[in-house]
Amino acid sequence: MKKAIIKGLIGLSLSEFAYAADHAALDEVVVTATRTPQQQASVIADVSVVSAEEIRRGGQSTLIEVLQRQPGIEITSNGGAGKTSGIFMRGTNTGHVLVLIDGVRMQSATAGTTTLENLPIQQIDHIEIVRGPVSSLYGQDAIGGVIQIFTKKGVEGFKPYANLGYGTYDTTLAEAGLRGKQGATAYAINVSANKTNGFSALDTHNPNLSDNDGYRNLAVSGSLSHQIIEGHEVGLTLMHSKGRTRFDNRYNIDPSFPAFNPAFSDYADIEQDAYSLFSKNQIFSNWHSTLRIGFGLDESVTHGADSFAPTRSLFRTKQDQLNWQNDITLPVGTLTLMYDKLVDRVHSTTDFNETKRTNEGYVASYVANIGAHTFQASAREDHNSSFGNNVTGGLGYGYSINNAWRITGSYGSAFKAPTFNDLFYPDYFGSPTSNPNLKPEKSDNVEASLRYRDETSNASLTVYENKIRNLIILDSAYVPANLNKATIRGITLAASKQWESIDLSGSVDIQSPHDADTGNLLVRRANRHGQLNLGYTVQDWRFGAEMTTSSARYNDAANTLRMGGYTLFNMTAQYRIDRDWTLQARANNIFDKHYYLALDGNPAIDGFAYATPGANLFVNIRYEPQ
Repeated sequence: MKKAIIKGLIGLSLSEFAYAADHAALDEVVVTATRTPQQQASVIADVSVVSAEEIRRGGQSTLIEVLQRQPGIEITSNGGAGKTSGIFMRGTNTGHVLVLIDGVRMQSATAGTTTLENLPIQQIDHIEIVRGPVSSLYGQDAIGGVIQIFTKKGVEGFKPYANLGYGTYDTTLAEAGLRGKQGATAYAINVSANKTNGFSALDTHNPNLSDNDGYRNLAVSGSLSHQIIEGHEVGLTLMHSKGRTRFDNRYNIDPSFPAFNPAFSDYADIEQDAYSLFSKNQIFSNWHSTLRIGFGLDESVTHGADSFAPTRSLFRTKQDQLNWQNDITLPVGTLTLMYDKLVDRVHSTTDFNETKRTNEGYVASYVANIGAHTFQASAREDHNSSFGNNVTGGLGYGYSINNAWRITGSYGSAFKAPTFNDLFYPDYFGSPTSNPNLKPEKSDNVEASLRYRDETSNASLTVYENKIRNLIILDSAYVPANLNKATIRGITLAASKQWESIDLSGSVDIQSPHDADTGNLLVRRANRHGQLNLGYTVQDWRFGAEMTTSSARYNDAANTLRMGGYTLFNMTAQYRIDRDWTLQARANNIFDKHYYLALDGNPAIDGFAYATPGANLFVNIRYEPQ
């Protein structure tokens, strides 16, 4: 049937192709929500899928830009492409989102976050986003949710592609790949290179101190799988991304500091790797086993200057991973039994008291669809070498009122262990910067949703409350501390509608990410944010308009450093030259809005604001035979 659909799409106009692609997307199969394949329409969790077609026609140059358009997500960025960035999902911390690449964890054990700014969008086929705590399936870190990135894999036939682009800030892009399948063997190899001269990472308001802080990246991903006999498949996946980003160190651009040295340009070399070997085996007709051995690397080497002397700072995290998942089909529903092992190893020029931590997890999960009813239950026990045992669980129920309307409700608990930086970072000039007495963060989340879905429409209203105990924040002295409790309540409204030549989608988030004791907003999070996307197709043309908006945020826990709200407008255009060639253009921030996503200190006293891109344009041409 899949071959027939692909064959039928060949030769369609852009308008017809876009309609067919969006129509098919309504029946996406997702795996991240339950760790087993499920039709998106039957999933209980609050899930989004960013399809390959959406990524292609969106024309965004970074993963952060793609994620910013998704419900429940806010972003922070320290000065443009390749600079330290993060996402807040449903108002939780940037370290509360677990990121997987083809099933492999990708995270820094020192910073506690994923270096999203160095993951090129060109290597990604599609993305699954699960909002809400799912530690009962994935273990530590998934307090806010899970993002799973799937790189491009082998497909039927022989399918090469290539893409070239150029834009503002002397931004260049080149990518090429080959995907195919020969008999029982599927393969894919993808290479991308991008470079930008960028702009000054810090908004100094002083042209004599401004410079361009560029970024470049070279990445490769690939996969190889072979079906030995029916029901038994082995394979491997890989993703390697190497980048260099330049940034502004205010010690080098502010003459009031002793280390003032404007001639030195600070930069960091960033590397991320995700490798895995897997074996998928149908042991019995009702028992399917997946064994995956994975390895993740997150490394940054920062080169700076201190009192005129060059400095080098290394932070490297290696994550050895083992996962054995067994899915057993029962007369009613599917039972999943799983064993997880994660070993974090840290190597750094900074002297940490501990450099290794092990976590083992044992999972039992059950999913059943019985008529109009869907049930889900999961429980997990983690044995952490530093923090002992942690038990998490989840319960969910969904009921289909009719073919279009559905209601769901769920409960989930989660936890996150403090990072190596939180616990062991050495004192700085005699002042503490870490806290060895920190406790793991723990959360309990309840939510309910009402959803509507038909052949051309999709809408959902989700209400949630996430109570986080021992939330780790930076106190007034910038030392990590456990906040007694934070309660985040919110409403997410998301909808999309497809007509023959027009598609409309958008979302609105109204939330209260507050410190329960002081009532202050959590750092860099807003009470309201949303986005709206409009597309129009005619013949071989497609035009798009996007709006992203956010209310005010604060850069500090005391809510004294205010960052004003903002609204950004973007536009896209795409022309299908013929069946194999497509020309695209994307204009971002077309009204040249001046806004901030992060500050460095107090701009009015001794700090600076991190700059954001002004109006910019990117044009590319893509070759992809149908």
